[in-house]
Amino acid sequence: MLDTKRFIEFREKINTNIGKVIVGKKDKIDKLTVAFICSGHVLLEDVPGLGKTKLAKSLSKTINCSFKRIQFTPDLLPSDLTGIYFYNQKLGEFEFRRGPLLSEIVLADEINRATPRTQSALLECMEERQITVEGETIKLNKPFFVIATQNPVEQFGTFPLPEAQLDRFFIRLSMGYPEFMEEKNILDIYIDKDPLENLEAVISMEDIQYVQENYTKVHVSEDIKSYIIEIITATRKNNNVELGCSPRASLNLMKGSQALAAINGRDFVTPEDVKEMALPILSHRIILKSDLSTSMASTQELIEGILNTVHTPLEKI
Repeated sequence: MLDTKRFIEFREKINTNIGKVIVGKKDKIDKLTVAFICSGHVLLEDVPGLGKTKLAKSLSKTINCSFKRIQFTPDLLPSDLTGIYFYNQKLGEFEFRRGPLLSEIVLADEINRATPRTQSALLECMEERQITVEGETIKLNKPFFVIATQNPVEQFGTFPLPEAQLDRFFIRLSMGYPEFMEEKNILDIYIDKDPLENLEAVISMEDIQYVQENYTKVHVSEDIKSYIIEIITATRKNNNVELGCSPRASLNLMKGSQALAAINGRDFVTPEDVKEMALPILSHRIILKSDLSTSMASTQELIEGILNTVHTPLEKI
């Protein structure tokens, strides 16, 4: 039996706590929570200064998980992420120096500034949940959650993520600029101190294990499954699309809809859940014919058009 109250409390605790640091972004925090529940990873695509690092740090404090931030640069090597074995002369033996990937929450800042080799090392860890150093396989911590950022405006000295690597991310989000009153509120709460410094954990490891292990118990009807597949198929058949969504997108859309339903207190998925998760889950998995663009605005417009044309199933109560 699914305890939806625990999911509601999980969502409310995260929203309230992170809301002390990040103002007016409850919808984005909900999507982040959904990705975390589904053990997915998040790509934050935005200009600098909109709170991406604050969001990642406040999440790690809220759920009481270890946190590491990696600034990606062209000279960053895969071993800088995974760690290395070095010879300890005092002990006369080799020791393993842990890399930042052996943390529970990892912020990969400006991932598109690293070379493809280093990008691949991170993305392999995201998929396999393990690293290999000197032939030895090391399992990553659980939970393991990556928030990667990239600046969509500054392209000088960057290595854009190819479609196959973008597909590894569960969702793509954009924080966006705050509204007038939201920005004024930011000035008020940061005027004399940084609220992140005093943020305390409100989520236990038991809470995390429960939501990650039980969200799949949310019922998905045959009509909803067909609805998801019809949306995915429409991305492959659209005349403006060079490359449509993969079966991984179908699975992620179903899982994301289940998690969204759970944090909203339901044990069944509705078409509205699918529609709400379609944009962040599918937008980075489509390449358009016109300019082979993966920009968020153009792909989201296409997905919205698909959602308006695909028949929405009626809810059966």
